[in-house]
Formats: sequence, C-alpha cells, structure tokens
Amino acid sequence: MDAFAPTPPEWTNKAVHAYEFCCPSCRASSLEALQVWINRRSPVLTEDHRRKWQEFYHCNCGCAWWGWSSDRPPSDLSKQQDADWQ
Repeated sequence: MDAFAPTPPEWTNKAVHAYEFCCPSCRASSLEALQVWINRRSPVLTEDHRRKWQEFYHCNCGCAWWGWSSDRPPSDLSKQQDADWQ
C-alpha cells in the first residue's frame, strides 16, 4: 500500500483520533503500524502558517488511529544525523 495514495484505504473510515500519537488501544508507536496512509490532499494551516496533515495508522492489534503530523514525536534519525555532523 502506498502511504501517499490519493484515495484512502477502507480501514481509515473507522480510525479514531489518538491524542498521544500512539495506538489508543495497545499503546504501540506509529513505527510499529502494519499500514500507514497520509492524507496529503487536505493540509491544515497552523497559526504560524505551517502545514500539518492527518496521518492514519493501522495497528497490529487491529485498531485504526490517526494523529496530526505536527504531533509526531521526533525520530531517532534526526539525533543520528546530528551525531554524524559532530
């Protein structure tokens, strides 16, 4: 499945908003999801004029959830890149 496909997958219809950016059912992180779909067709502008998108996750436990891209915690990749520059 293409995370950037223009048409949302069927499982996104039952997704719930996860306020802590993890599965609300089993607390698994977004990195553990079986499938991911990003709704890039409907960006929202924040107060400081930045874009954010809905990111949908289909978890191993069967729960479908979504969170705002701006709520996603920083990845270890940024820490790794910072270490490489030192």
